[in-house]
Amino acid sequence: YLARKFFYLWAKMTFGQVLPSKARCFYDQMILQKAFGQWKERWTVCREGKLSLRAESHYRHFLCRLVFKAWRAYVCQQRVKRSKYSVAESHAKKQNLLRTWQCWLVYVDVQRTKHGMQSVALAFREKSCLRISWAVWRRQCYQKHTGHKMNILALQHWAQSLQFRAWLQWRELYFYSRNEKQKESRAVTHHQHWELKRCLGAWLGYLSLHRVKKHQNELAQELHRSWTLRRCFSNWRLLLECRRRIHAHQKDLEKQAVSWAVFAYWRHYVLCVEESQQCKLAEVHYRHHLLVLQKFWNRWKSRL
Repeated sequence: YLARKFFYLWAKMTFGQVLPSKARCFYDQMILQKAFGQWKERWTVCREGKLSLRAESHYRHFLCRLVFKAWRAYVCQQRVKRSKYSVAESHAKKQNLLRTWQCWLVYVDVQRTKHGMQSVALAFREKSCLRISWAVWRRQCYQKHTGHKMNILALQHWAQSLQFRAWLQWRELYFYSRNEKQKESRAVTHHQHWELKRCLGAWLGYLSLHRVKKHQNELAQELHRSWTLRRCFSNWRLLLECRRRIHAHQKDLEKQAVSWAVFAYWRHYVLCVEESQQCKLAEVHYRHHLLVLQKFWNRWKSRL
């Protein structure tokens, strides 16, 4: 209701008091009135022509009837002069019949020419209307066909561009995730080597400083070695299993990425984020475990 109200206000401000719909309706009415007036004038002219022809024929018949009545009265009154006037009367009758016959022939010729001209005009009008309609239909058909072809080409180009952009995004995310995984694996191996080197250095220092207490040191070293090797082996095994799972999962994702749709790249990204979070949590847990082990190792050393 508000939209219609403001539309009417805008139309009044733009077009004035007279709306385009009212002006169009008034224009159609005036065209209909003009067309009806022209048709009425033609009809009246045709009707007046027919009435004039009928009046002329009726007048001729009426005159003939009057002449015939006068002739009968004259024959009745002048029976004596029948022989003299018979030739004149027959000649007058022939002249009247010839005149009426000529008028009737002229009328028939005029009607035939009118009917012929009307049929030719109707045929020409039908041909012109058909030619215009055929041209309009062909133009609309060609425009529709070209528009359909252009729409198909536009859809194909849009689909190809969308696939290419999605493939580029997936490729960037794939290389980024692979680089991150390589960095994580390098960091884990470096951390393992550093831990092993630190443990071996501490063990060698402890062995060189405590050669006097050989028996106790041997027992302690055996215990520490077995415990360290067990811990390192367990850690190495856990890391190996984690790396195997990560590689297996990565291979599965790489195999599935070929058959997946274009819009499945975010799932791979979410999985990579979850794996990185799990790796971070495992790293934090491992650091806490090392701190606890170092604490207990220092306590055992102090007691020893």
